[in-house]
Amino acid sequence: MASSTSQQQAQQQTKASQRAADAAERRERLRRALPATVELLQSRQADRIDDADIDAYVSLNWLEWHGGGLRLTITGRNVCAQSVPSALV
Repeated sequence: MASSTSQQQAQQQTKASQRAADAAERRERLRRALPATVELLQSRQADRIDDADIDAYVSLNWLEWHGGGLRLTITGRNVCAQSVPSALV
């Protein structure tokens, strides 16, 4: 019985680790795509941004809804500013 419990705990930890890795990978993908997303917003082409990505950006507090439109938050500006130097290297 103890062995079964240990196996279940190990499986739960593995699943949790996988979920964390997936979340980190998605966040990194969004971070890399944020400057292009901002360009789409500035050129009034927000319809070209995937709805799931918009939801993720809003939940990360990188974008916010304002007056029926999306805009970059201070956090989002900081993320963009951090990604620009790495893009130039």
